Amino acid sequence: MATELHEAIFMAKQERHKNLFLNYRNLNHFPVELLKDEGLQFLERLYMKRNSLTTLPDDLAQKLPNLIELYLHSNNIILIPEAIGSLSRLQSLDLSNNALQFLCPEIGRLRSLRHLRLSNNQLKCFPPEIGDLQDLETLDVSMNQLTFLPERLHRCVSLQNLTADHNLLTRFPRQLCWLQRLNHLSMAANRLTFLPLDLGRSRELQFVFVDSNVDLIGFPSYLYNKVIGCSGCGLLAQMSRGGSQALVGLPAEVKLMNSETENVVPLEELALRALHRIYYHGKTDLAPSLLSLPPPLCLPQSLLQLLHFPLGHCHRCSQAMFTTAFPKLFPLSDTVLAKVHRRTTVSFVAYCCSSHCLRTFYLQG
Repeated sequence: MATELHEAIFMAKQERHKNLFLNYRNLNHFPVELLKDEGLQFLERLYMKRNSLTTLPDDLAQKLPNLIELYLHSNNIILIPEAIGSLSRLQSLDLSNNALQFLCPEIGRLRSLRHLRLSNNQLKCFPPEIGDLQDLETLDVSMNQLTFLPERLHRCVSLQNLTADHNLLTRFPRQLCWLQRLNHLSMAANRLTFLPLDLGRSRELQFVFVDSNVDLIGFPSYLYNKVIGCSGCGLLAQMSRGGSQALVGLPAEVKLMNSETENVVPLEELALRALHRIYYHGKTDLAPSLLSLPPPLCLPQSLLQLLHFPLGHCHRCSQAMFTTAFPKLFPLSDTVLAKVHRRTTVSFVAYCCSSHCLRTFYLQG
């Protein structure tokens, strides 16, 4: 085996191969032959799946500077060195099926990265620097121990596919609803109790799978015309006659949930709506620009954040909402989707900005 390995690397150096396959080699350590002298400056794709590697060399980027794709699926890698951030050309990194417990912040320096696969590890959190990966298109973090996703992930403006199945997630940050290119979202088998009001507002998002979140019972009405997976949702939550349990898990900012018969909108909500119109009037982009409030106006950081990322937008007229919403429930069992989704007790929830919008809102599809 050692002779075959040596010959494969020697041949790659001699013939300046761009691809090198070292899968199924029983490797416990990164081959020193790859790092000798100047390394393999011309190598672009390195495949080292199903070995027994536990770490990567610190000089990996120095010896293999032109790597575009690195496949390390099914090893025993516990950590990756900070030097990984120096692989400036890397576009695809597969670390699935390893033993990672920690992801170094330097991962955010991989500015060319388009595909990052970290499924089936032992990750409990992400460094916020992952939000610096603006070219990232695919992120798979399924089968880990994540309890939250970083809010800064909304800066990954190219993200199209996000998979976070089989974790311990209790919520989905509303900031991620601003991902304009997100097309496929999967968060099955987590501990979700609530979905953001704006989830599905983006026309680009077409596939949302949240199966087996047994406490999740309310879906934003934006998802009515999407492809959704909700099998096993709501199994532990028994809907009351009024469907109030579909609203369990609302963000802390929500101080009041009005009904169709209430016409009064709190002063704080009216003030925030007015400020939002002033500072975002005429902006047509789905994602907001950084908010900069001139003096003498000063607001607490929590309100500034809320003004930057509203609670949601009215499902009837698109008015931004901050602390108040008027909900209207549509049990899935009463819709045409009942024949498709049999093993679920969820409701679609329309969140409106006023009693007028509430009365005039109907599911369309």
